[in-house]
Amino acid sequence: MQNLLNHDLISARYFFPRKGCFKNPFWVDCGDAKLACSYHEINPEAKTLVHFHGNGEIIDDWQGDFVTLVQKMGCNCFLAELRGYGQSTGLPQLGKMLEDVVPTVEALQRPASELIFFGRSVGSIFAIEAVSRFPQASGLILESGVADVLERLLLRVEASELGVSVVEFEQEVDRVLNHQHKMMAYPGPVLVMHTQNDGLVDVSHGQRLYDWTGGKKTLKIFPRGNHNDIMYVNAQEYFSTLAGFIRSYPDLI
Repeated sequence: MQNLLNHDLISARYFFPRKGCFKNPFWVDCGDAKLACSYHEINPEAKTLVHFHGNGEIIDDWQGDFVTLVQKMGCNCFLAELRGYGQSTGLPQLGKMLEDVVPTVEALQRPASELIFFGRSVGSIFAIEAVSRFPQASGLILESGVADVLERLLLRVEASELGVSVVEFEQEVDRVLNHQHKMMAYPGPVLVMHTQNDGLVDVSHGQRLYDWTGGKKTLKIFPRGNHNDIMYVNAQEYFSTLAGFIRSYPDLI
Protein backbone atom coordinates (compact mmCIF):
# COMPACT_ATOMS: atom_id res chain seq x y z
CA MET A 1 0.00 0.00 0.00
CA GLN A 2 2.90 2.33 0.68
CA ASN A 3 3.74 2.61 -3.01
CA LEU A 4 0.20 2.37 -4.40
CA LEU A 5 0.05 5.98 -5.60
CA ASN A 6 3.40 5.47 -7.35
CA HIS A 7 2.00 2.59 -9.43
CA ASP A 8 3.14 2.58 -13.06
CA LEU A 9 -0.44 2.54 -14.35
CA ILE A 10 -1.34 5.75 -12.50
CA SER A 11 1.81 7.38 -13.83
CA ALA A 12 1.13 6.29 -17.41
CA ARG A 13 -2.60 7.02 -17.56
CA TYR A 14 -3.08 10.02 -15.32
CA PHE A 15 -0.06 12.20 -16.08
CA PHE A 16 0.91 13.69 -19.45
CA PRO A 17 4.44 15.11 -19.13
CA ARG A 18 6.30 17.02 -21.84
CA LYS A 19 9.89 18.04 -22.17
CA GLY A 20 10.98 21.67 -22.17
CA CYS A 21 14.03 23.87 -22.16
CA PHE A 22 14.82 27.27 -20.69
CA LYS A 23 17.99 28.84 -19.36
CA ASN A 24 19.18 28.86 -15.76
CA PRO A 25 16.63 26.65 -14.00
CA PHE A 26 16.19 26.93 -10.24
CA TRP A 27 17.06 23.35 -9.31
CA VAL A 28 15.31 21.62 -6.42
CA ASP A 29 16.89 18.41 -5.12
CA CYS A 30 14.28 15.81 -4.18
CA GLY A 31 16.69 12.94 -3.67
CA ASP A 32 15.85 10.60 -6.54
CA ALA A 33 14.79 13.49 -8.79
CA LYS A 34 15.81 17.07 -9.52
CA LEU A 35 13.13 19.60 -10.39
CA ALA A 36 13.88 22.37 -12.90
CA CYS A 37 11.85 25.26 -11.47
CA SER A 38 11.99 28.97 -12.29
CA TYR A 39 12.18 31.86 -9.82
CA HIS A 40 11.43 35.46 -10.78
CA GLU A 41 12.19 37.85 -7.94
CA ILE A 42 11.46 41.58 -8.03
CA ASN A 43 11.82 42.31 -4.33
CA PRO A 44 13.31 39.98 -1.70
CA GLU A 45 10.88 41.42 0.85
CA ALA A 46 7.77 40.87 -1.28
CA LYS A 47 5.46 37.88 -1.04
CA THR A 48 6.11 35.06 -3.49
CA LEU A 49 3.41 33.37 -5.56
CA VAL A 50 4.29 29.66 -5.85
CA HIS A 51 2.57 28.32 -8.98
CA PHE A 52 1.87 24.61 -9.65
CA HIS A 53 0.77 24.13 -13.28
CA GLY A 54 -1.75 21.73 -14.77
CA ASN A 55 -1.44 18.37 -16.46
CA GLY A 56 0.05 18.36 -19.95
CA GLU A 57 1.68 21.71 -19.15
CA ILE A 58 5.23 22.65 -18.19
CA ILE A 59 6.56 25.81 -16.62
CA ASP A 60 7.88 26.95 -20.02
CA ASP A 61 4.21 27.64 -20.82
CA TRP A 62 3.97 30.09 -17.93
CA GLN A 63 7.11 32.14 -18.49
CA GLY A 64 6.52 35.62 -19.87
CA ASP A 65 3.21 37.45 -19.52
CA PHE A 66 1.92 35.47 -16.54
CA VAL A 67 5.07 36.18 -14.55
CA THR A 68 5.04 39.85 -15.56
CA LEU A 69 1.43 40.31 -14.48
CA VAL A 70 2.07 38.60 -11.14
CA GLN A 71 5.03 40.88 -10.58
CA LYS A 72 2.84 43.91 -11.34
CA MET A 73 0.67 42.79 -8.43
CA GLY A 74 3.71 43.23 -6.20
CA CYS A 75 4.65 39.57 -5.90
CA ASN A 76 7.68 37.52 -6.80
CA CYS A 77 6.78 34.49 -8.91
CA PHE A 78 8.07 30.95 -8.44
CA LEU A 79 7.08 28.43 -11.10
CA ALA A 80 7.25 24.96 -9.58
CA GLU A 81 7.98 22.05 -11.89
CA LEU A 82 6.88 18.45 -11.40
CA ARG A 83 9.10 15.39 -11.62
CA GLY A 84 9.18 14.02 -15.15
CA TYR A 85 8.00 17.34 -16.61
CA GLY A 86 10.04 19.94 -18.48
CA GLN A 87 13.73 19.60 -17.68
CA SER A 88 13.07 17.75 -14.42
CA THR A 89 14.29 14.22 -13.91
CA GLY A 90 12.35 11.31 -12.45
CA LEU A 91 8.97 9.80 -13.29
CA PRO A 92 5.60 11.44 -12.59
CA GLN A 93 4.63 9.22 -9.65
CA LEU A 94 1.80 10.72 -7.61
CA GLY A 95 3.04 9.67 -4.18
CA LYS A 96 6.52 11.01 -4.80
CA MET A 97 5.16 14.19 -6.38
CA LEU A 98 3.29 14.88 -3.15
CA GLU A 99 6.51 14.32 -1.21
CA ASP A 100 8.30 16.75 -3.54
CA VAL A 101 6.14 19.62 -2.29
CA VAL A 102 8.11 20.08 0.93
CA PRO A 103 11.61 20.26 -0.60
CA THR A 104 10.24 22.52 -3.36
CA VAL A 105 8.89 25.00 -0.83
CA GLU A 106 11.88 24.72 1.49
CA ALA A 107 14.26 25.42 -1.41
CA LEU A 108 12.99 29.00 -1.44
CA GLN A 109 14.37 29.46 2.08
CA ARG A 110 11.53 31.78 3.02
CA PRO A 111 8.96 31.67 5.83
CA ALA A 112 5.64 30.14 4.81
CA SER A 113 3.97 33.40 5.83
CA GLU A 114 5.64 35.01 2.82
CA LEU A 115 4.23 32.49 0.33
CA ILE A 116 0.98 32.33 -1.63
CA PHE A 117 0.29 28.93 -3.19
CA PHE A 118 -1.44 28.71 -6.57
CA GLY A 119 -2.62 25.44 -8.10
CA ARG A 120 -4.14 25.03 -11.55
CA SER A 121 -6.02 21.82 -12.44
CA VAL A 122 -3.82 18.88 -11.35
CA GLY A 123 -1.53 21.48 -9.79
CA SER A 124 -4.28 22.10 -7.24
CA ILE A 125 -3.40 18.74 -5.69
CA PHE A 126 0.08 20.03 -4.89
CA ALA A 127 -1.01 23.52 -3.84
CA ILE A 128 -3.50 22.00 -1.39
CA GLU A 129 -0.77 19.69 -0.12
CA ALA A 130 1.44 22.77 0.31
CA VAL A 131 -1.01 24.58 2.60
CA SER A 132 -1.52 21.33 4.48
CA ARG A 133 2.22 21.11 5.11
CA PHE A 134 2.69 24.88 5.54
CA PRO A 135 -0.53 26.17 7.15
CA GLN A 136 1.09 29.55 7.91
CA ALA A 137 1.03 30.33 4.17
CA SER A 138 -0.41 33.75 3.32
CA GLY A 139 -2.98 32.48 0.82
CA LEU A 140 -4.20 29.76 -1.52
CA ILE A 141 -5.46 30.21 -5.09
CA LEU A 142 -7.09 27.32 -6.96
CA GLU A 143 -7.95 27.50 -10.65
CA SER A 144 -9.97 24.70 -12.26
CA GLY A 145 -9.03 22.65 -9.20
CA VAL A 146 -9.73 19.04 -8.27
CA ALA A 147 -11.91 18.40 -5.24
CA ASP A 148 -12.18 14.60 -5.48
CA VAL A 149 -8.88 13.03 -6.54
CA LEU A 150 -10.29 9.50 -6.29
CA GLU A 151 -12.96 10.36 -8.85
CA ARG A 152 -10.30 11.61 -11.27
CA LEU A 153 -8.08 8.55 -10.81
CA LEU A 154 -10.95 6.11 -11.30
CA LEU A 155 -11.61 7.63 -14.71
CA ARG A 156 -8.32 6.13 -15.87
CA VAL A 157 -7.51 3.14 -13.66
CA GLU A 158 -9.43 0.43 -11.85
CA ALA A 159 -8.45 -0.75 -8.38
CA SER A 160 -8.15 -4.33 -9.59
CA GLU A 161 -5.51 -3.26 -12.12
CA LEU A 162 -3.44 -1.94 -9.20
CA GLY A 163 -3.74 -5.23 -7.33
CA VAL A 164 -6.02 -3.90 -4.57
CA SER A 165 -9.72 -3.82 -3.77
CA VAL A 166 -11.88 -0.77 -4.38
CA VAL A 167 -12.10 -0.25 -0.61
CA GLU A 168 -8.32 -0.43 -0.21
CA PHE A 169 -7.82 2.07 -3.02
CA GLU A 170 -10.43 4.43 -1.55
CA GLN A 171 -8.82 4.22 1.87
CA GLU A 172 -5.33 4.98 0.57
CA VAL A 173 -6.45 7.96 -1.51
CA ASP A 174 -8.49 9.27 1.43
CA ARG A 175 -5.51 8.89 3.76
CA VAL A 176 -3.21 11.00 1.60
CA LEU A 177 -5.49 13.12 -0.58
CA ASN A 178 -8.52 14.11 1.47
CA HIS A 179 -8.99 17.63 0.13
CA GLN A 180 -11.99 18.31 2.32
CA HIS A 181 -9.94 17.83 5.48
CA LYS A 182 -7.02 19.84 4.12
CA MET A 183 -9.19 22.75 3.01
CA MET A 184 -11.08 22.88 6.30
CA ALA A 185 -7.83 22.88 8.25
CA TYR A 186 -6.18 25.73 6.35
CA PRO A 187 -6.88 29.03 8.18
CA GLY A 188 -5.71 31.48 5.50
CA PRO A 189 -7.67 33.21 2.71
CA VAL A 190 -8.63 31.18 -0.35
CA LEU A 191 -9.60 32.15 -3.90
CA VAL A 192 -11.34 29.51 -6.02
CA MET A 193 -11.69 30.18 -9.76
CA HIS A 194 -13.51 27.86 -12.16
CA THR A 195 -15.49 28.10 -15.37
CA GLN A 196 -19.13 27.10 -15.54
CA ASN A 197 -18.40 25.21 -18.75
CA ASP A 198 -15.38 23.18 -17.61
CA GLY A 199 -15.60 19.99 -19.65
CA LEU A 200 -12.74 18.19 -17.90
CA VAL A 201 -13.07 19.02 -14.20
CA ASP A 202 -16.72 19.84 -13.59
CA VAL A 203 -17.55 23.14 -11.91
CA SER A 204 -18.87 21.16 -8.93
CA HIS A 205 -15.23 20.56 -7.98
CA GLY A 206 -14.68 24.30 -7.61
CA GLN A 207 -17.88 24.69 -5.61
CA ARG A 208 -16.88 21.88 -3.23
CA LEU A 209 -13.41 23.32 -2.70
CA TYR A 210 -15.00 26.67 -1.86
CA ASP A 211 -17.58 25.09 0.45
CA TRP A 212 -14.89 23.15 2.30
CA THR A 213 -12.71 26.19 2.93
CA GLY A 214 -12.55 26.95 6.63
CA GLY A 215 -11.32 30.56 6.53
CA LYS A 216 -11.96 33.67 4.45
CA LYS A 217 -12.84 32.71 0.92
CA THR A 218 -13.76 34.04 -2.51
CA LEU A 219 -15.45 32.14 -5.34
CA LYS A 220 -15.30 33.27 -8.97
CA ILE A 221 -17.20 31.22 -11.54
CA PHE A 222 -16.56 32.49 -15.07
CA PRO A 223 -19.46 32.12 -17.51
CA ARG A 224 -17.11 31.80 -20.50
CA GLY A 225 -14.23 29.53 -21.40
CA ASN A 226 -13.38 25.89 -20.78
CA HIS A 227 -10.83 24.03 -18.68
CA ASN A 228 -7.77 24.91 -20.75
CA ASP A 229 -8.65 28.41 -21.92
CA ILE A 230 -10.22 29.90 -18.79
CA MET A 231 -7.36 32.38 -18.39
CA TYR A 232 -7.16 33.41 -22.05
CA VAL A 233 -10.89 33.83 -22.67
CA ASN A 234 -11.35 35.80 -19.44
CA ALA A 235 -7.92 37.44 -19.31
CA GLN A 236 -8.93 40.88 -18.07
CA GLU A 237 -11.41 39.64 -15.47
CA TYR A 238 -9.16 36.71 -14.54
CA PHE A 239 -6.19 38.88 -13.62
CA SER A 240 -8.43 41.52 -12.07
CA THR A 241 -9.88 38.83 -9.80
CA LEU A 242 -6.41 37.58 -8.96
CA ALA A 243 -5.11 41.07 -8.17
CA GLY A 244 -8.26 41.91 -6.21
CA PHE A 245 -7.82 38.86 -4.02
CA ILE A 246 -4.20 39.64 -3.30
CA ARG A 247 -4.97 43.28 -2.53
CA SER A 248 -8.01 42.45 -0.40
CA TYR A 249 -5.77 40.97 2.25
CA PRO A 250 -3.01 43.42 3.26
CA ASP A 251 -0.95 40.56 4.67
CA LEU A 252 -0.57 39.13 1.16
CA ILE A 253 1.48 42.02 -0.18
